Amino acid sequence: MKPVAIETDYLHETLLALLNIHSPTGMCDQIVHFVGSALQEIGIEFNVTRRGAIRANLKGSEKNWDRALAVHLDTVGAMVCNLQANGRLGVLPVGTWPARLAEGARVTIFTATGPRRGTVLPRLASGHVYADQVNEQPASWENLEVRVDLPCEREADLTRAGFDVGDFVAFDAVPEFSSDGYINARHLDDKAGVAIVLALAKAITESGTRLPLDCHLLFTITEEVGSGASAAVYKDVAELVVIDHGPVAPEQNASELGLTICMMDQAGPFDYHLNRKLIDLCRQYDIPHRKDVFRYYRSDSASAIAAGNDTRTALACFGVDGSHGYERTHIKALTAVADLMSLYVQSPLTFKRDREGMAPLNGFPHQPSRDIIQIET
Repeated sequence: MKPVAIETDYLHETLLALLNIHSPTGMCDQIVHFVGSALQEIGIEFNVTRRGAIRANLKGSEKNWDRALAVHLDTVGAMVCNLQANGRLGVLPVGTWPARLAEGARVTIFTATGPRRGTVLPRLASGHVYADQVNEQPASWENLEVRVDLPCEREADLTRAGFDVGDFVAFDAVPEFSSDGYINARHLDDKAGVAIVLALAKAITESGTRLPLDCHLLFTITEEVGSGASAAVYKDVAELVVIDHGPVAPEQNASELGLTICMMDQAGPFDYHLNRKLIDLCRQYDIPHRKDVFRYYRSDSASAIAAGNDTRTALACFGVDGSHGYERTHIKALTAVADLMSLYVQSPLTFKRDREGMAPLNGFPHQPSRDIIQIET
């Protein structure tokens, strides 16, 4: 077993293409078509749920039980909540993110008559007019408005132009890839994860790497509002590893320059034994990694468990600075995640007993102690 070589150029190109497709939660149709086309080009079978979640499959030698990797296609965004008397749009967030990170963004407003362009601004936007008041006004969604790139000076102008309450507002990613390996953009959460999975799938398929059991590739569409993997994980999945961003901050242990294994988020601890397996693989193959705990974070793992799936779960992260704003990561973090996942999908199931949803006590793992250390390979 060894890491499968990932095509960095393909990873970059795919990530750039994903970043340039708008996909706020509730409007993921186009990115579903893009990922579906990418899977078809690689030669991987997949199906799509009614709303657009994708379940693809990397075939393994055994067919009786499965594992899965999950990423999400949706991003944070906004929605028009009112047409204002001043000819601008009031908005509220889609997903959980702060208003201060939306200020100044260029956006596309999806109206019934077609997409329109605009800019998100605070209500007091010019220091030349409002002086110190621009710094004193609150940072809140109620204090933001979208200036549309049309001659709209009153509510009636907006109505004639086709704007309406309920229009989706998508934020430009503005990607920038530096020669030093840094990647700056909105929506790296989780389009970088999607690019990792597509690059990994391509490498495994083209190299002819044999897998011990089927590995489903899950691309969810409502993670940012909390229900992502609830409709894509089925009872045949014994283990689920979610690939998502790890928030980087002085109070956190995550890093932009490597892989981060999350031990616990706000939904609770991840599976001890599956996490230990991933960490052991990192140590054995010298993959740069850290462990962290995320206080205010929820992933596709939580929605899968909440939907009633009895599956072991883990969260493998690429470090991201400034999450849900103008984010930054590094290619080293993306390749570290890809390297670990290429090893993980080649490994046997963590416990043979997990082949069955219900089984006798025999084979059930023990907690580590001075007398009992159980590692099944």
